[in-house]
Amino acid sequence: MRKVIGIGETVLDIIFKDDQPISAVPGGSVFNGLVSLGRSGISTSFISETGNDRVGQRIIRFLQENNIDSTNVNIHKNSKSPLSLAFLNDKNDAEYVFYKDHPNDKLDFAYPEVNKDDIVMFGSFYAVNPVIRPQVAGFLEYAKSHGAIIYYDVNFRSSHSNEVMKITPNLLENLEFADVVRGSNEDFGILFKRHDADSVYRADISFYCHNFIYTQGANPIELRAEGGIRGEYAVEKTETVSTIGAGDNFNAGFVYGLIKYDISKKDIAQGLSKEQWDNLIACAQMFSAECCKSINNYISWEYGEKIRINN
Repeated sequence: MRKVIGIGETVLDIIFKDDQPISAVPGGSVFNGLVSLGRSGISTSFISETGNDRVGQRIIRFLQENNIDSTNVNIHKNSKSPLSLAFLNDKNDAEYVFYKDHPNDKLDFAYPEVNKDDIVMFGSFYAVNPVIRPQVAGFLEYAKSHGAIIYYDVNFRSSHSNEVMKITPNLLENLEFADVVRGSNEDFGILFKRHDADSVYRADISFYCHNFIYTQGANPIELRAEGGIRGEYAVEKTETVSTIGAGDNFNAGFVYGLIKYDISKKDIAQGLSKEQWDNLIACAQMFSAECCKSINNYISWEYGEKIRINN
């Protein structure tokens, strides 16, 4: 049985509309994707950390309720759980304010079992944070040596723009670990001051990883992949309640597609066909669109049952 292992942050997302709180849900960039995968019948586990408080207890319960192994979630005894305030605008896109009480804690976990063609998802500032870099890099090296497919979502927010120089070596190492990289036009505008898929791929990605997905909000998704494959995929217009989990669920849908279509690490290394890439991007868009239909950060249980994989 193939499984998905995520490494990333946990937060409680408090969601505001017209400056009034309307919902509070467990979240985090990799967390959101794992919840959707767990609801789709895929075996998942999570490496993370949370505080020793009511919020942290809720996050652990929520992981377990959504079929995610929480064995390797660190509970920091003297810390509060992180919070994210998400303010939705008229288009239901979010602006964020983050609060974190344990910036100097060290991530401590035992490596979960990783087998050939399992999938590791990671990304956001958590993936480049110097405080926990030794643990994150050590696990990625371990997963790579055991034949896992490594999927990296850059997801670098403007709130960390003053740290670009400091984290760049970690970012480049992540690109080298990855079998597939996804990033947005906003990510690469902040990191490298580049604003189109070709220049980003040529200057910043292709030396390290040959498979690159470039997203740009409502504009077409662009693909640059092994063997010179290129693709452009329109983003269908849909009524959105919240876009908070859209990118995270794009990642989840892509990983779901890897399992659904039985794509291995060897297949990726040898070069996928255009049809295989089309199928994977379609799954990614499917998850992302479904997530945006609710105030939550993940696909619904009902939708998960509808597309369930018993792998």
